[in-house]
Amino acid sequence: MPNIKSAEKRVRVTEKKRLRNKSVRTMCKTSVNKAERLIFAGDVNAAQEAVSVAITALDKAAEKGIIHPNNAARRKSRLMKKFNQIQAQAPVTAPAAAKPEAAKAKAKPKPKPKAAAKAKPKAAKAKPKAAKAKPKAAKEAKPKAKATKAKPAKA
Repeated sequence: MPNIKSAEKRVRVTEKKRLRNKSVRTMCKTSVNKAERLIFAGDVNAAQEAVSVAITALDKAAEKGIIHPNNAARRKSRLMKKFNQIQAQAPVTAPAAAKPEAAKAKAKPKPKPKAAAKAKPKAAKAKPKAAKAKPKAAKEAKPKAKATKAKPAKA
């Protein structure tokens, strides 16, 4: 048990976060397992819907910081690989081919605005860095001048 007040608070906060994140992690696992079961059952249409739900759940978990973005990408990639294999084996019909495109179109617009929102703060931060870069360049020029004066004295 922690003796320090701040350490006690960290324990409380960590426990709250763990309980909050647990439900999201469980939802991700459940949706991925459901999609895999449908894929292996051979039901392409139901599997397509389940895969899109699983991908959405993984994206949300990664966005909230519950799982690492690379972890989400890896799991989505493995799931899509399984789905694509089963879809290639199944006979392709016109309505089934249109559904994946519609699902992908719905899934892609969500991350784009968030990426644009994240890009704005970076651009705002870049301006002060550029202002700071100028004094650094001036400081770098001064030590070079000192270094040339110091070399003849040492020799």
